[in-house]
Amino acid sequence: MVFVSCSVSAQTENFRVALDAGHGDHDFGANYSGRIEKNINLALVLKVGKLLEQNPKIDVIYTRKTDVFIDLIERANIANRADANIFVSIHCNASKNTAASGTETYVMGMSKVASNLEAAKKENSVITLEKDYKQKYEGFDPNSPETMIGMTLMQEEYLENSISLASKIEDRFADLGRDVRHGGVKQAPFMVLHKAYMPRVLIETGFISNTNEGNFLNSEEGQNDMARAIADAIVSYKREYFGTDATDNVSGKPSQKVDENLVKEVATPEKAEIVKDPTAPIFKVQLSSSKKKVELIPSNFKGLNGITSVFDGKYNKYMYGETADYNEANKLLEEAKSKGYDSAYLVAFKNGVLIDVKDAIK
Repeated sequence: MVFVSCSVSAQTENFRVALDAGHGDHDFGANYSGRIEKNINLALVLKVGKLLEQNPKIDVIYTRKTDVFIDLIERANIANRADANIFVSIHCNASKNTAASGTETYVMGMSKVASNLEAAKKENSVITLEKDYKQKYEGFDPNSPETMIGMTLMQEEYLENSISLASKIEDRFADLGRDVRHGGVKQAPFMVLHKAYMPRVLIETGFISNTNEGNFLNSEEGQNDMARAIADAIVSYKREYFGTDATDNVSGKPSQKVDENLVKEVATPEKAEIVKDPTAPIFKVQLSSSKKKVELIPSNFKGLNGITSVFDGKYNKYMYGETADYNEANKLLEEAKSKGYDSAYLVAFKNGVLIDVKDAIK
């Protein structure tokens, strides 16, 4: 029997975080020169949890706190039973190309990008170690992640919030000076995310097949740095979506309000639409976020016109289009995704302040 550590009570109104250390027991995950993924994952989860538990307004649920094997579907069920607000699964990456490096944070999605599907295939293969997996995951082939398309998905309801959490995590990794791999935030069909009914992400903290990066992740200092980055991102997410209080004592991102002294918006001449009512909420498609400043020309954005950029004091956020019509905004989002921006999502502003898209729709 598996005992799951959980500090949740039925009456709590605290923010609930489910932390999942990938692999465990006979499932070692990746293993290079003594750098064992299951051990690194667990060490990171315990460090993240310890940091979060310092906040009395946060409850932490662990899928495992020791070296045990947990079925993928049970990991999600643990989070579901606890009614967690977010689910964070922590892993390490590996590649035959030992020069490969960088962090990636995945959200649940049906990406057709080969590298994303390969990552999902690698992690999903764990189910073959489970008893009666063919019956338990009927209709799903771990060697073909695309078969998840035919299964019930609840990705759209949580996609926007999942991407927001993933972006915050990758932003914190960038602050550490870690290599953010190919944009950082990606979509792929991971079984462990598929059954978790809440905003959820899977973090690939780096490549243990890369000697330098692997040694960093296997070190006490590296694990402390990565754990702090993940914990900071989680608290920042809590602040944005669930409010802040005096117990939130970690550093967050700058205010979402557009400070006219700090923020300057620049647009290409082909701006998609001029909003006639200046007080109405407007929607834009956020494509990416980067410390690097990129010239706002179509050739830098896969041919898309009407690109705007906002600098929040730390990052340049690149957005496509502008409309007060939610249906039109979704068309712009689909266009951006068709160009290859798989992790693009809608954002909304009112009077220069970033607001929740659901509020804008209302």
